[in-house]
Amino acid sequence: MRTMGLDVGSKTVGVALSDAFGWTAQGLETIKINEEEKEFGFERIGEIIKEHEVSKIVVGLPKNMNGTIGPRGEASQFFASELEKLFGLPVVLWDERLSTMAAERVLLEADVSRKKRKKVIDKMAAVMILQGFLNSQI
Repeated sequence: MRTMGLDVGSKTVGVALSDAFGWTAQGLETIKINEEEKEFGFERIGEIIKEHEVSKIVVGLPKNMNGTIGPRGEASQFFASELEKLFGLPVVLWDERLSTMAAERVLLEADVSRKKRKKVIDKMAAVMILQGFLNSQI
């Protein structure tokens, strides 16, 4: 069974999956959503859960640097609770402070163009979130 990592934004959700052993995270895709229109991509997430036999979901929780939770953190908490209700799987909120910045740095170091970075940054951030969680389980 695999673990799914999600980087939830207002316009996209980056998706990563663990390998079958739960050792490594790989980016899968970026799902377009529209928070304002209440379109959260749950249908696609459900398809991925079935297709890859996901048994746990890790959702990035963006905290402020002082540890408090702001509007984006509250949106992630809502998203996580909806996932639990819809799919009946354990959902873990994982502190994702700086994950997007770390992903950006990795992509910059790899000399990925700005246009390509924009397409993969959310998926890469999901990988960082999931890998951090997997590393904590060892």
